[in-house]
Amino acid sequence: MTTDTTSPSAAASGQFSIGGDLPVTRLGYGTMQLTGEGVWGQPRDHDEAVRVIRRAVELGVTFFDTADSYGPDVAEPLLREALHPYGDDVVIATKAGLTRPGPGDWRPVGRPEYLRQQVEMSLRILGLERIDLFQLHRIDPAVPLADQVGELAALQQEGKIRHIGLSEVSVDEVKEAQQTAVIASVQNLYNLASRDAEALLEHSEAEGIAFIPWFPLATGALAKPGGPLDALATEHDASPSQLALAWLLRRSPVMLPIPGTSSVSHLEDNVAAAQIDLSDDEFAALTKAAQ
Repeated sequence: MTTDTTSPSAAASGQFSIGGDLPVTRLGYGTMQLTGEGVWGQPRDHDEAVRVIRRAVELGVTFFDTADSYGPDVAEPLLREALHPYGDDVVIATKAGLTRPGPGDWRPVGRPEYLRQQVEMSLRILGLERIDLFQLHRIDPAVPLADQVGELAALQQEGKIRHIGLSEVSVDEVKEAQQTAVIASVQNLYNLASRDAEALLEHSEAEGIAFIPWFPLATGALAKPGGPLDALATEHDASPSQLALAWLLRRSPVMLPIPGTSSVSHLEDNVAAAQIDLSDDEFAALTKAAQ
């Protein structure tokens, strides 16, 4: 494994084209942690939140993942404040389909009229004429999936959405959604220590679908003193989180990790993971240890 942290750049993670025509740097940034406790309310340090977003661009990040429910209505305005007017390389992916009655409370709402309203709101809040990637945050079990995805497809035809994505779905649900629209991305819980979405990742690879793992830095017992991540991190002067990100980037070319943070220093540490090149033996060892 080789590591170069003198000038961290997300560009070292390589590129992936969402939907075949929307290139992004693979190591992105997720905005959920910019909000208050319970993903509710304003950030503890507003100015630092803005600095984090701007620093991410300086470090070569081009892919920003957000949602109307982060705050709610906190993360999207922060992105606009920090980056608008957006550079040509900046790609913003947002979501709707989860409502927020209170801190830590998430409830799916997928009625077509609601999803349309939220797309229109995100366009206005973000200051965009078209959203590059709009994701159904959760499937609402009370509404036919074809109706939910169908409304996004209608918005796509109207030029308000470029690509459609899904979040926390099964392979069968993706296949069902693909009967209504082209699905360009999926976003599921996935990390070195939690790989229940392995079948979905394999489907994504076969279909050329971007796979966006949320909670990518979770390492669990693997990072404990004496554990495989801890030992490898000590040997190569890297953090366990950096190795976890490096493993994700190596795991699949369709993988787009979006580690989030509210700290510039932590952001720089995450981006430095793009410079880590795991050897075949190291990748295999980490993969086996997590099983």
